[in-house]
Amino acid sequence: MERDILTSIKDGRPGFSKGQKAIADYILRNYDKVAFMTASRLGEKVGVSESTVVRFASELGYEGYPEMRQTLQEMIKHRLTSVQRIEVARDTMSGSDILSTVFHADIHKLRSTLENINREDFDKAVSAILAAKRIYIVALRSSSALGSLMGYYFNLIFDDVKQILSVSTSEMFEQMMRVAPGDVVIGISFPRYSTQTIRALRYSRDMGAKVLCITDGEMSPLTKYVDIALFAKSDMLSFVDSLVAPLSLINALIVSVGTLHSEDISKTFEKLEHIWDEYSVYDKTEEQH
Repeated sequence: MERDILTSIKDGRPGFSKGQKAIADYILRNYDKVAFMTASRLGEKVGVSESTVVRFASELGYEGYPEMRQTLQEMIKHRLTSVQRIEVARDTMSGSDILSTVFHADIHKLRSTLENINREDFDKAVSAILAAKRIYIVALRSSSALGSLMGYYFNLIFDDVKQILSVSTSEMFEQMMRVAPGDVVIGISFPRYSTQTIRALRYSRDMGAKVLCITDGEMSPLTKYVDIALFAKSDMLSFVDSLVAPLSLINALIVSVGTLHSEDISKTFEKLEHIWDEYSVYDKTEEQH
């Protein structure tokens, strides 16, 4: 829907039934929590049936409750503070099996990412990385773990890879001052989006580099400054960002690049195995038994 959902609820309230008005009032007061509630949970909170909640979503013009909830999530996900996330988790997970809830949510994000990934854009990203003169990886704050994994393996595959560290804005640009045409810059960020990452991608585009991003969807501010965008689901369940789907997407990129670079990478790892053995990088205890 093009209209803001809260505005639609306010404008439509006079024509709602008694139960629908109760739902509307609860959403207007607690939209940050409703965005992560099931229809049955919202019904319990308001004191109406699950079917009434579903009909309310249809009344607003949505195909179903999941679409309405997704709209709320898109509206608020980059606005919530860590404290608000904790409050949402406390309210939505109270009394639930948190272990199962988190695992099932991550499985859903993996499945959704795989079903919706643009294969053509994925192949274009692989080709761009293989053709790059230099590769820059900008993954700050909670996304830094993803950047470190990508940087570790890309450094084994390519000669010139630079992971931009989480530093002040001025130092970040000092690390990126040599970005030029022929280079590839990969930005990774999820809600709440890193302002520094966005600035780095804008600078890289202005310098003529090929710019890629890994983020959560088309509404991400990173997409404004990139040539290729790859999307992985990363919905919030608590103050912790779920990085399972982005991690799998990055694994797929690494494997694809490594497979197409197979001859060089075989030589690299053969050399590394000799170095690891000579300097006892890995424990050999079990192999000796």
